[in-house]
Amino acid sequence: MVVSGRNQERGEAVVAEIRAVGGKADLIVTDLDGSAAASRTLAAEATEVLGGRIDVLVNNAGIFPGSTTATTTESTFDEVYAVNVKAPFFLTAAIAPEMAERGGGSIINLGSWIARLAVPVGSLYSSTKGAMETLTRAWAAEFGPAGVRVNAISPGVISTPAIHGDTHPSEAMMHGTPAGRSGTPDEVAHAAVYLASDEAAFVYGTVVDVDGGRVAVAVVAS
Repeated sequence: MVVSGRNQERGEAVVAEIRAVGGKADLIVTDLDGSAAASRTLAAEATEVLGGRIDVLVNNAGIFPGSTTATTTESTFDEVYAVNVKAPFFLTAAIAPEMAERGGGSIINLGSWIARLAVPVGSLYSSTKGAMETLTRAWAAEFGPAGVRVNAISPGVISTPAIHGDTHPSEAMMHGTPAGRSGTPDEVAHAAVYLASDEAAFVYGTVVDVDGGRVAVAVVAS
């Protein structure tokens, strides 16, 4: 497994956790700034570290500026689309054809529930996640016939445990949903493991909602 990210300290911590439970992982520190060169370099380095082939790609890089439409600058717009859409586009372009040539592989894109259930502050971010859902279907059509399964996960409100037992502010966004709580990173990871596995061999071009029912079920105010 290759873990990639901009922050070496956080990346090393993730690698250490994986190795502590018996897994194999290496870190590649990289900044996916949206340039095709950065994506291609990561693809080449990861391929080398993994012994010449990549079987699973998780497109997880993303940034959320939290600005409104009126306050979004052109530079912010370009940066968010570069990281959230352009970077995974060219990373997939560098990896998927080789998967197709070998006759198999799995690509998992990270979307977001606010691509379909909008919030007032998030037009820019939600539009990039809508783009990733569209690319999921397009890539499934393009690479699926060659055995490359492309799917997406749409996480809902995900939070880490609150400090000192306090309620996390995001919990309020889950009132009235079937789950009635925020999700955890592990619950998103379980969905990714499923989509990457042979158990999902007949799953192509779908978006798996891991959101406690936030999008699919009518919300009752409480």
